[in-house]
Amino acid sequence: MTGNSFSVQHREPGLSRTCGVCPFGFAPFSYQGRLSAHEPESPDVAHKLHRKVTAKTAFLFILPQYNVSVPTADSETVHYHYGPKDLVTILFYISITIILHAVVQEYILDRISKRLHLSKAKHSKFNESGQLVVFHLSSVVWCLYLLVTEGYLTNLRSLWEDYPHVYLSFQVKFFYLCQLAYWLHSLPELYFQKVRKEEIPRQLQYICLYLLHIAGAYLLNLSRLGLILLLLQYSTEFLFHMARLFYFADENNERLFNAWAAVFGGTRLFILTLAVLAIGFGLARVENQVFDPEKGNFNTLPCRLGMLLLVCVVQAWLMWRFIHSQLRHWREYWKEQNAKRRLPAAAPRLPARPIKREPGYHENGVVKAENGTSPRTKKLKSP
Repeated sequence: MTGNSFSVQHREPGLSRTCGVCPFGFAPFSYQGRLSAHEPESPDVAHKLHRKVTAKTAFLFILPQYNVSVPTADSETVHYHYGPKDLVTILFYISITIILHAVVQEYILDRISKRLHLSKAKHSKFNESGQLVVFHLSSVVWCLYLLVTEGYLTNLRSLWEDYPHVYLSFQVKFFYLCQLAYWLHSLPELYFQKVRKEEIPRQLQYICLYLLHIAGAYLLNLSRLGLILLLLQYSTEFLFHMARLFYFADENNERLFNAWAAVFGGTRLFILTLAVLAIGFGLARVENQVFDPEKGNFNTLPCRLGMLLLVCVVQAWLMWRFIHSQLRHWREYWKEQNAKRRLPAAAPRLPARPIKREPGYHENGVVKAENGTSPRTKKLKSP
């Protein structure tokens, strides 16, 4: 250092002699020159530092965190695992989902509902089904794409082999983060959409059930099984909400409801079978059966029994509600049919019998003759 000028030199392993470290600790940068003691930093350097800081903060919100390079036979592949920073990413995508929800509501659903002239109760259900149709359709397509590209459909053993499935691909982790963001955004939407108080408990039930199952599959490292179960569930729900939209457009159109009723029972049975196969039999044969949350291993007998119990209870509850609602609809249908059958069977009204009038019959104070004509009144002579 000479006079009022200085030269920055910092020695770090792998860095040149005239190489500095960012004072914020983000990245090394090259800095060499002579600056006056009162001369401010170059605007280009400040701009670069600001861009690095904001870029790193933006990546925390936009992109999934906790990436790990896993070596393979040919090269290295990047995988992800979960952690506390995922909450920040989920929070960002909750705001994105709220915006998309408003766009679908304003530019699609509101324009259709104005033409249908629905009541308040039907209007609320129409908006709910319209939003869920868009979400379920996009989720089914996305989920099917992941299952095909990851090869889980062709090899069902991959659902339990090599458990725990700690490392996820970018697409799989991003899918789960978006799923959690959507169902979490549904909670404030109950207020924004001004849902009726009678509808709030029902909607809270299925929102909490979806959050419980999706978060459970994500945190317990059962993401592969969760993808297949979500595909089955979303396909059935998409069919149901499509049937309800067609019913609001035309109340005589109930064909899709019949198709949904036929698919619903089969879906419940298939979900139970797949869960028992993967959790009850598949994970039970895996050698590593030690409870180790740090490594993401939850393959123990109590955990497996708890997961199976949860799946079985929820599926049985859904099936009971389905049977109860179907019986109620069938009772209402048969009541309407019986009411329609009784109407033609009612005794028709008999025609009024003609009244036989005797000679000299008085009607309205006028004497009628036998032929029904009134006799001529005699003119009174004036005195």
